[in-house]
Order: sequence, then structure tokens, then C-alpha cells
Amino acid sequence: MKKYLSQIVITLLMHSLLFAQKQVINGKIVNIETREAVPSATISSRDGKSIVNADEKGSFSITVPSLPVVLIFSSAGMQTKEVSIFVNQSVTVELLPHIKMEDPVVVGADRKPVRLLQTATSLEAVTLANINVAPGSYYDLLARKKGVDETTSSMTFKTISTRGFNGSGSTRVNQLVDGMDNQAPGLNFFLGHFLGLTELDVESMEILPGASSALYGPGGINGTILINSKNPFKHQGLSILFKEGINHLGASNRGKSEPYHDFSLRYAKAFNNKFAFKIGAQYLSATDWLASDTSNYIGAGPFGKVGPGTRQSDPNYNGVNVYGDETSVDIYPFLLAMGDPNPEHMFVSRTGYHEKDVIDPETKNIKLSGSLNYKLTSNIETLLMGYWATGNSVYTGNNRYALKDVKLGQYKFEIKHPDWFIRSYTTQEDAGEAFTATGAMQVFNEVWKPSYNSANPAASWYPQFSGAYLQARMLGADKATALNIARGYADQGRPEPGSDQYNQIFNQVRKTPIPSGGLFREKSQLWMTEGQYNFKQLKFADIIVGGNYKKYILDSDGTLFIDTPEEPIKINELGAYAQISKRLFSEMLTLSVSGRLDKNEDFKEQFTPRVTTLFKVAKDNFIRASYQTAYRFPSTQQKYIRLNVGSYEILGGLPWVMDYMEADKNQVVEFINGAPASIPYEYKEFKPENMTSYEVGYRGLIAEKLLIDAYGYWGQYENFLGRNILFQPATGKVFSTVVNSPTKVKTYGFGIGADYKLGNNFSAFINGFSDKLTDVPTGFQAFFNAPEYRFNAGIANSGFGKNKEFGFNVNFRWQDDFMWDGELANGPVKSFSTIDAQVSYNIKNVKSTFRLGGTNIFNKYYKNAYGNPEIGGLYYIAYAFNL
Repeated sequence: MKKYLSQIVITLLMHSLLFAQKQVINGKIVNIETREAVPSATISSRDGKSIVNADEKGSFSITVPSLPVVLIFSSAGMQTKEVSIFVNQSVTVELLPHIKMEDPVVVGADRKPVRLLQTATSLEAVTLANINVAPGSYYDLLARKKGVDETTSSMTFKTISTRGFNGSGSTRVNQLVDGMDNQAPGLNFFLGHFLGLTELDVESMEILPGASSALYGPGGINGTILINSKNPFKHQGLSILFKEGINHLGASNRGKSEPYHDFSLRYAKAFNNKFAFKIGAQYLSATDWLASDTSNYIGAGPFGKVGPGTRQSDPNYNGVNVYGDETSVDIYPFLLAMGDPNPEHMFVSRTGYHEKDVIDPETKNIKLSGSLNYKLTSNIETLLMGYWATGNSVYTGNNRYALKDVKLGQYKFEIKHPDWFIRSYTTQEDAGEAFTATGAMQVFNEVWKPSYNSANPAASWYPQFSGAYLQARMLGADKATALNIARGYADQGRPEPGSDQYNQIFNQVRKTPIPSGGLFREKSQLWMTEGQYNFKQLKFADIIVGGNYKKYILDSDGTLFIDTPEEPIKINELGAYAQISKRLFSEMLTLSVSGRLDKNEDFKEQFTPRVTTLFKVAKDNFIRASYQTAYRFPSTQQKYIRLNVGSYEILGGLPWVMDYMEADKNQVVEFINGAPASIPYEYKEFKPENMTSYEVGYRGLIAEKLLIDAYGYWGQYENFLGRNILFQPATGKVFSTVVNSPTKVKTYGFGIGADYKLGNNFSAFINGFSDKLTDVPTGFQAFFNAPEYRFNAGIANSGFGKNKEFGFNVNFRWQDDFMWDGELANGPVKSFSTIDAQVSYNIKNVKSTFRLGGTNIFNKYYKNAYGNPEIGGLYYIAYAFNL
């Protein structure tokens, strides 16, 4: 009996072991209507323990612990399907095309996957289907979303901002590309449009307008942008995009149209669902739009305004986009010394040069990218990823900066699982031969003829000007005529743009470091390690915890910061966050509480909590409400910048500025009213900026075709960061310093949008939004740049004709006029509207698409920031393979 029992037990154990062995299921996924393969679909087990992607032919192989199993099949543009597998055999899965409004899975709102409809905060999503038909840059797609603004400094330098703080740097918004902070550690602007993903490698984008520091850390006080690339396991094969076009049609400052070239490629390959790689490249070459505003700017930078006068009528003329004329001197002492019986105080500026004479309009951008991916198990993936770029561009900050031969790189190692990840990455910045237009041209003028040389006054510009002016007046010329005669005399020998003399001096000064020239020596770095774990297996609640360590190394050789060649500035930062979420009342109510603690060595620790609620009022209809707090540590420039831009000096806000200004020896007064500045008080403790925001919103899907989203918010800033202008009477120096607002600053706004899925592959959208800022102290520069109202609309068709081979999209954008509050200049930005359009022809059997389109197709020149170039139409024809 014991023998038989032993045999039975052994047999049962062997059967159990055999049954417990992992099962491999193979198959293919096809479109039920066309019978074509569905490439790159995602296959996962219902328990989430197994997940793979189909290849380009729709074939897949997935390993599961045991049978039976329920597999979930999903793909963009197709309806998700669940299939029960009972036996180990090859299967063919048929998917239906998606005829309903998309409800994509997003991760930004809670750092975990959730349906867009079920996000408890405002979130805008751009899916792969939208990216594949982008009329211009994929960055332009973000600008069509409500709550989002775009600033165009140049063709390859576009900045996305949210909630009204529009600008070229946008340090109030986090931007993460594949989880990497995309802000340059020293130059403080986003690298995304210049360095990062090519159009062929972007899978999705998410925008979180509003406070998001609780989960994404410093910088997310006004929003977070997440840009995600394609995984080589999921998106394989060779993809190519050629785009040829023209711009500058009818441009008065160019005189002729110019060519536009853009070529991208991507190749990805996976082996046995274990190892995969991808490589990508892009080359863009074009003639850029250059700024050409010659309005007379009274004052300087952020403490001036546009006024009357031209170079012929105003001796102290200072053109907005004219450089070198910022040098200004009162000629009274010269007239007095020359025996003028009635000398007068009169400021006279040097003669400057237009931007087209200073900045090379030929823009080039070369991007290289790639990754190596290896799956340790079906759920654990390791990857080594890198992005590198070089080229020329133009950036607008407190100056127009020519980014010449700049080199930027980001490199990452990551291990990730559906429940956790750990990653380390670095950003390496090399400004190359980047130079400031104003600084370079002021030095240029001093090189060809010094403003004043005590050793040889007769050969100096201002003595020559003053002497010629006095002589002309004594001969009976009126004042205006005498001034023009004097300028002509002093400008004798002035190098003409394009001449050998001009080129020799210009190349000398642009390659000479600040302050003796215009060159930046900028090689700053960022190092970051972070991790996160999602305890989603807990029954009572979903809990997420994470943390990070960040290190900045600021290395400018003293040309931008207060660092020295021997001693770069090093800044350490630590952060940790946690979130707990719970679904109640049969998932009718979802509550989430999160908080983050950060410590930067220059400041006290900061804690930011967040509470969100999501109430399901009906199927696919949700009301959301949130209380969010956010903060930002002042940027690296707001702490350590020391930059002379000619007419004034830009300084940071830490206590070192008191010693630099020698405020204890020479009184410093407020520039706007001459009142004594409270320097010891303002700089005793420089504080991070904090923000509290309340928001309510509704998002609902009606009849599975109409998606409506609306929100309203109110917020309050404490220790609001801005700039204050100071004047030192004893030295005549002017300083622009970073300070905290003494009062609380308030903001509010709203947005509403609708997306509609019509029949026959038609779709349409419309949205509008508004943002306001109040209670800003007089004389305090908030840099809040937002039209009162903005409006976007569009209509598209993804396939019509006999074989649905044709497609088109048309997009309209309008914004109100407003007054720009900038670091380079303050001035009016006129209202404008643009239309982008594109038609396409798709040859499915060879995976090819031809496009004809344009941005700003009616060529109405506009600018979205004062001091920036006017943007005209860009018209192109494109060929895409295997999108």
C-alpha cells in the first residue's frame, strides 16, 4: 500500500511540476477588416506579470507562468481585446479599428498608468497618431493644447510654457525626456527642441499645466512636460523622413526665399524578445528668422520701454535689435573741456549694428541618439541611452545669444519594472563659440575706435563726436543737423558689415571671453540618480514612494557665474516623495494624498503636499478637484549669475551680491523711484518660491465620441521670485538683482476644450483658455507674459478616398495682444492668428506617405515675444517611410 501511495504522490508531483512549468504562447495579430498585420501591439497578461510587444509583422511570443491565462492585446488606433488561452498553441488575434474617441493611458498625473479620463488633475496628452501627422515640429503640437504657450526665439529654439509664464527659459516648468531633466544646468533653458528626440522617435507627450512639484520636484511650480520615446522592442524597423521646404517668402529683411532641409532616420531591432537596440539621427539646415525690430528703446533691458525717435532724430538712439548702441555717455564734460560757452547735458550712444550683421542666419542642427535594451526577465528591462546634438541656434534671454557650435549631451542608465525603476543620468553642456550679441558688439566698437582713450583723446569716438558737434553749431547748423554731422565724423573708418576689416574684428571679439569680448565659456554638468517603487500589490491602497539625488557643477570660467577656472560651483540636492491612493464606494470616488520633501544646500528644506479627488458622476464622466502646493528653488542663474550686458549688470540673489556691489560703502537706491534700497533686508535670506493652488475640473466622454474637458484654478505665490533694478549714484552702476516679492502674488484662470470623433475618419477639436496675475508690487518684474485669451481649433481626416489613402489636417491658432515683460526688452506683442495645414497620400503596400503642407500658410508675419524675430510661413513637401 505504501508503495502505491508513493507512486501516486510522485505521479501527482511530477504532474504538478510539469503543469507549473512556464508556457510559451506564439501568435500573430491582424486587422480584422484589412487582414493586414498589426505591428508593435502590446500583449500583456491580465495580472500584469508578463508583457511583450509584437514585431513589425504582428508576430509575438509571450511566456506565462501557467495555463489557462487571459491575455490583453492593445495597439494605437485599434480596440483593446482580451483573449483567454487554455492550451499551448499558436493563435491568431483579430483586432477591430478604433472608431471611438481615444482614451489613452497616461502616467504623468500620478506617476503610474491611468486612463486619461480618470486623471485627477489637468493633463493634456499627445499620442503617436497625432505626432505622425504633425504639420511642423512635434513641439508645435503642444502649443495647440489649452493652458500652453510657445515662445519662438528661432527656428530650432522653441520653449513651451504653462499657466501664463511664457518665456524663452521657462524655469517654472519641468521638462522630462525619457525621465531626464531636459533643462540645461548652466544656461537654464530647455534642450528638447535642439537636443533630444527626433520626430520619428517620439511616442507620446503629456503636459501637466499647474503645480506639480509634489511628484516631480523643483521647477514644476507651473507645470511639467513629459516626452517619451519609442521602445525598440515595440517599434522596430527602419523609418525615414525627408522634408524639403522654403521660407522667407516676402520677407523684407531677407529679400528672397530660402531653402529648408530636414532629414531624419530611425532604426530599431529586437532579438528573441531579450535584446533590442535603436539608433536615430536628424540633420536640419535652414536660414533662420532673425529679429529686426529697430524701435527706439528708452532705458535698458527689463527697466526700459519703447519710445519715439530714430538714429537720425535721437542722439541716444538704442534699437531693440540693434547691438553696440547700448554704450551711452553724457558728452557734457567733453563740450565743457572744449570751451563750449553753453554746454548741455546730452547722452549720446555709439552707432550699432543690426542683428543680420551680427548673427549668422544659417541654422544647423545635428542630433544623434540611441539605446541598448536588455530584458533580464519578461518584466525587468535594463537600458543604456544617449542623446547628443550640435549646431547653431539663437536664444533670447537678457540678450540675443548666438549659440554657435554648441554641443549638448544626455546619457542614462536605467533598470525598470512595471512596479519600480532606478535610473542615473547626466547632462553635459558645452557652449562652444556661443556669444552675446550686445556684449560682442559693444567691444567691437571699442576695438575699431575706443569711446575714450585718455592717452589719445583725438583718436577717440566721443571727443571726435563732441568736437564736430561743437564746430557745426558754431558754424550755424541747427542741433539736429549738427548731431548728424558729428556722428558722421566720429564714424569715419567704421567697418562695413561683410568687409575684411569687419570680419577680422568681429571674429576676434566673438571668440574673446566675457567681459573682454562676447564669448561664453560654459561647460556645466548635471548628475542625477532617482528611483521609485509602486506597492500596487497592497490591498488597502496604492502606495508610491521615490527619491532622488541631484548634483550641479557650474563651470563658466567666470564668464557667466561667480565661479573661477580653478573652482567651479557645486550644488547638491536631495528629494523624496510618497503618494497613497484609495478607491472608495465601488470606485465612484478616488482619493490621493502625496507629499515631497527636498533639500538644496543653498536653502532650507521644502515640503509640498498635494490632495486630489476624482468623483465618477456617470460612466466615463468625472469631476476632479485638487489642492496642490508647489515650489521652486531659484535657478542656477538666479543664484550665481554675474553678467555685464553693457548698460547694466545682471546679478543673482544670494548674499554674495551685497559684497559685490559694495553696498556697505556706496549707497544703492531703487532705480524706479530713487528711494534707498533695503539691501540688508532683501538679501538677508533669499528664499525659494512657494505656490498654493486650488483647481476644479470636469472631463467626460459623451456617446464615446465627444470628449469635453474644462478647468478653473486659483493660486497664490509666496516669496515670488522676480527682478529688481538698483542704481548706485556714486559709481553710476546699474544692477538687476533677483529678489523675493515682499507681498503675496495671486493668479487665476480657466480653460475649456472639446475633441470630437466624427464619422468617416473625421475628427475636430476646439479649445480656449485664459491666465491672470495680480498683486505684483510696483517696480517688481514678474515676467508674467500671457495674452488675456488664447484660442485653438482644428479639423482632420485620417483616411478618405477609395482605399482611404488620403488624409489632411488644418489647425487654427489665435491669441490676444498684450504687453511683454522681458529681460531683453519690454514692449507690445500684437494679436495674431495662424493656420497650419497639410494633405497626405499614403501608399500602404510600401509603407510610404507623401505630404504637402505648411505652417502659417497665409504668411502673416508675427512674433510671440518682444525682441524675438517675426515668423513667416514655412512650406514643405515630405516623404515618410514606415511611420
